Amino acid sequence: INAEYMGQLYGGAITSVNESEVVKGAVVGINDRDVILNIGFKSDGLVPLAEFKDMPNLKIGDLVDLFIEERENAMGQLILSRRKAKLVKGWEYVQTALDKDQVIEGFVKRRTKGGLIVDVFGIEAFLPGSQIDVKPIRDFDIYVNKNIEVKVVKINYTNDNVVVSHKVLIEKDLEQQKAAILTNLEKGQVLEGVIKNMTNFGVFIDLGGVDGLLHITDISWGRINHPEELLKLDQVVKIVVLDFDEDKTHVLCVD
Repeated sequence: INAEYMGQLYGGAITSVNESEVVKGAVVGINDRDVILNIGFKSDGLVPLAEFKDMPNLKIGDLVDLFIEERENAMGQLILSRRKAKLVKGWEYVQTALDKDQVIEGFVKRRTKGGLIVDVFGIEAFLPGSQIDVKPIRDFDIYVNKNIEVKVVKINYTNDNVVVSHKVLIEKDLEQQKAAILTNLEKGQVLEGVIKNMTNFGVFIDLGGVDGLLHITDISWGRINHPEELLKLDQVVKIVVLDFDEDKTHVLCVD
């Protein structure tokens, strides 16, 4: 990279830099251990090549975000960090996602006590078990090493703690489904639902945001003592709408 390019990049002037700032830097050299970067300061800075693992095609002339740790250490060197710059930017993105109520994509790294650890913008966020789905989750491991859409619901900077929710997205979808079902609901209609709870008098079925009750006497022509003799939790069933109350919040079904 030549002086003319750097002059164009930084307007030909030496930039005044402040510690703990995130700035743009240009790659001016790469060796087997370090990346040499110019931020328009009087000296170049070194960043370990290991901090660029996510940029396998890094080349001279590329611009990257850098965190200024020290303008000059004891040896007069400029100390930079790309890892810390990503962290600072990550917190900015997380705050923006909370402020603007954005849906963001995270990666589930592992399970932890009471929930999951999700990577969002390089920040480890906590997804409580109660915020994964509208129905209870029996096996958290099925989400590990997978991408998941979430919303940021809480940030605690004191503890560097971010809490996210996937459940709020499902609830929004369910509200739309529920509105569509209620608009068209009528007696004799055939609907598909998922069994979400069982009692000795029948089963409760999720019909897409609307709860339906399938009474034990309507499960089978023959007599049974408990619904679990023929049905199981999370089973998908087709039912016929027998009746519903005026505000359509409770639906009576027959299998």
